[in-house]
Amino acid sequence: MGGPGSSSGGPSPSSDDMNMQKGDVMDNEAEGVWSPDIEQSFHEALAIYPPCGRRKIILSDEGKMYGRNELIARYIKLRTGKTRTRKQVSSHIQVLARRKSREMQSQFKDQATKDKVLQSMASMSSAQIVSAGALQSNNMELAPRPPYTKPFWRGLVGQPDADIKPFSNPPYALQAPGSALVGSSLPTSNVSIPASRPGQTISSGFINQAGSIGPAWEDRQIASKKLRLVDFSAFLEQQGDLENYSKHLFVHIDQSNPSYNDPLLESVDIRQIYDKFPEPKGGLRELYEKGPKEAFFLVKFWADLNVNIADDNGAFYAVTNQFESTENMTITCSTKVCSFGKQVVEKVETEFARFENDRFTYRINRSPMCEYMINFILKLKHLPEKYMMNSVLENFTILQVISNRDTQETLLCLAFVFEVSTSEHGAQHHIYHLVKD
Repeated sequence: MGGPGSSSGGPSPSSDDMNMQKGDVMDNEAEGVWSPDIEQSFHEALAIYPPCGRRKIILSDEGKMYGRNELIARYIKLRTGKTRTRKQVSSHIQVLARRKSREMQSQFKDQATKDKVLQSMASMSSAQIVSAGALQSNNMELAPRPPYTKPFWRGLVGQPDADIKPFSNPPYALQAPGSALVGSSLPTSNVSIPASRPGQTISSGFINQAGSIGPAWEDRQIASKKLRLVDFSAFLEQQGDLENYSKHLFVHIDQSNPSYNDPLLESVDIRQIYDKFPEPKGGLRELYEKGPKEAFFLVKFWADLNVNIADDNGAFYAVTNQFESTENMTITCSTKVCSFGKQVVEKVETEFARFENDRFTYRINRSPMCEYMINFILKLKHLPEKYMMNSVLENFTILQVISNRDTQETLLCLAFVFEVSTSEHGAQHHIYHLVKD
């Protein structure tokens, strides 16, 4: 007969088992507000934003400094529309860290091994314990991460080699689909890129699909049938006195000398980047459906931030665009800065044609950067580590659309994504043609 205090019916649970059961009850109570979609977004954010201690990350519409937990909360809000506070995120991380710690302890029966595990984990913060688990494998007890959560451009091509000439567009070797980028903890298996664009390179010219020899830039540069990009640059000019003028290029594309020896552009499926750019009316998806399809390009920039910026009024931030065409028209250039796929600011400029060297040239010269971009660059530079800069830039994009002002036809659409350059040669870039296979 088993009365109070009786031990009949099997052995009594150990203190470790009791602690684990108690902990599970506490954790379940704490997780009552964490539905599967929120949990999914939470783990996505853990993979995107590494632990950074008490340091801040810059990413907001106002250029505000964010702590990691605040940024995770913001990511959840953007992905699910549901609000979780910084304190709720912090509490959830602690809950998962305790659970992870108990799981690790339960794997070892030997007390000495348990003690070693505990000693090792004692030197790690809750954020480090949870993040280490999130990044170790993709076999989390959750649904697989959707493609948009992976920084696709890291899977396109790695940082250019140090011996590449600045601003060139060499035939970089791509990773095989499904392989992981060296140095990156995130998979790239969702990215599928063919080796090259269709076509054939010959010594005297390029045989296009129509069977005729096209211009040297066809399928090699940013160009459509009606408009070609000649030059694009974002730069900083600093003027001290007459003898102390300097110009620094953050990014630069020079297409002034096309050659049939240039490599053909590789292709990327545009559906991989839809969520990185605005979706409402006039967004990337709608623009692509309207076409023309040959006018859409993705540019991966490795921006050069290796510059000392004086804290005075002598700094001038600007962007220059130059295009050319065989047609005389008036163009409109819309530049949208986006954070987490949401438009932050837009600049619209109009330019008229100038007839030069038997073609019509359009030059938007030294257009001043907006206040948001200047503050973004300054605060990005103040981050202590490049991986922190790249973490911010993973969710920072720019969409530039050049159209005929009178007909509203899209002439070129350029999607820009960014990382920080580690090359001694400064800014680098690689161009892809956007397709929908």
